[in-house]
Amino acid sequence: MDDVRAAYIRDLEFTFRYHKSVADRALAQVADDNLFALLDGEANSIAIIIKHVAGNLRSRYTDFLTSDGEKPNRNRDDEFEMPERVPREELLASWDGAFELVLSTIRSLQPDDLARTVYVRKEGFLVVEALNRSVTHTAYHVGQIVFLAKHFAGPQWKTLTIPKGKSAAAAEVPYKQRV
Repeated sequence: MDDVRAAYIRDLEFTFRYHKSVADRALAQVADDNLFALLDGEANSIAIIIKHVAGNLRSRYTDFLTSDGEKPNRNRDDEFEMPERVPREELLASWDGAFELVLSTIRSLQPDDLARTVYVRKEGFLVVEALNRSVTHTAYHVGQIVFLAKHFAGPQWKTLTIPKGKSAAAAEVPYKQRV
C-alpha cells in the first residue's frame, strides 16, 4: 500500500509541475497588455486568474498539515480585483512562489500522511481528498489561462500539447517526457 501512496505523491508532484508548465508556455505567448484584458465585464483577466490561483495555493499549502487551508490573512475576494496593473515579473514571481510552496509541500509528504485529516474552512478532508481538490482547481484555472492566451495570440499561437495531425508521432514519446 505504501508503494501506491508513494506513487500517488510522485504523480501529484508531476501533475502540478505539468499544469504549471502548460500555463507558463501559454503565458509566454501573451503580450503584457493582454494579461489584463477582459473579454467582458464579468470575465477574469489572465492576471486575475494568476493572482487567484497563487493566493489559493499559498493559503492551502502554508502549514498544510497543521493549519486550516483557508488562512485568516487571505482575502479571496481581493484576488478577483486588479485595481492597478502590476509588472509581469511581479505577477509571475507570485505565481512561481506559490507553485514552489506546493511542490516543496508535496515532496515533504510521507505515504502515511495521505490518510491524515486537514481542514479547509473548518471542514475536514483526508489529505488525499484535499490534494485532489487542489490539483483539480488548479487545472481548471490553467485551462482558463490557456483559452485566453490562445485567444489573444490568434494565428501566432504555438500549440502546447500534441498538434493536430501529429498524434501518431506523439505516441513515440512517453507522456512524462513531454513536459
